Amino acid sequence: MNCEFSETIVHAYFDGELDAVRSAEFEHHLDGCEECKAELRKIGALRRQLQKSELCEQASPQLRDRIRKQIAKDANGRRSALFSGRRVFLIPAFGALVAAAASLILGLLIFQSHSRSTRITAELIDAHVRSLQPGHLTDVLSTDQHTVKPWFDGKLDFIPPVSDFSQHGFPLVGGRLDIIDGHNVASLVYSRRKHTINLFVWPYRGKEATFAGSGSRQGYNWLRWQSGDMEFCLVSDVSTADLHQLKELIR
Repeated sequence: MNCEFSETIVHAYFDGELDAVRSAEFEHHLDGCEECKAELRKIGALRRQLQKSELCEQASPQLRDRIRKQIAKDANGRRSALFSGRRVFLIPAFGALVAAAASLILGLLIFQSHSRSTRITAELIDAHVRSLQPGHLTDVLSTDQHTVKPWFDGKLDFIPPVSDFSQHGFPLVGGRLDIIDGHNVASLVYSRRKHTINLFVWPYRGKEATFAGSGSRQGYNWLRWQSGDMEFCLVSDVSTADLHQLKELIR
């Protein structure tokens, strides 16, 4: 999208995930932006299509019974002798139905995963922007990793890896707590030539998909990855090359 609002914000607005101030700002922008209006219509059309797909339709007892009998005959090696023309037609037809349902379910899962990924990325960037406001950057201000790391003890159900990379041009500034996707996360703050870099760290939850990648939104670059049982995301207005350099130091 070429307008000032990213696709992430459009999706978040459609899902009702923006706060009141952000929603009002976007709605004011929406009055004069045909591109955003078109994107909202596309999202709505996709959701209506998924809702009309009737993925939860259950097979009738008669159909289930016929399929069980057919499978039993096939397992006994009597398929060629016992299949009638009607039964031969049943399996391919049912197979086509299953394939269509599977395709729709896969599309729904992909859509939900993409929506969740873009929403979490938007939350991470918003948390970075909030941290730049006076008094919000750190809860513990220290360049000593042996001071910052113990500070998180008892405040989180995990201990984030904390290191100072001053010798490589990324001095540690401090740390704080943030909430992303409804969970507490650790935010480690680094600096790079007078620019602020936030490193968000949280434990990998096995039941949830992990989203690795990179991108930019409204002048801020982000880089996200998983390592071991932890997930990481760097957010800053420094170059992508700087973020990749810090990532390699962290790993």
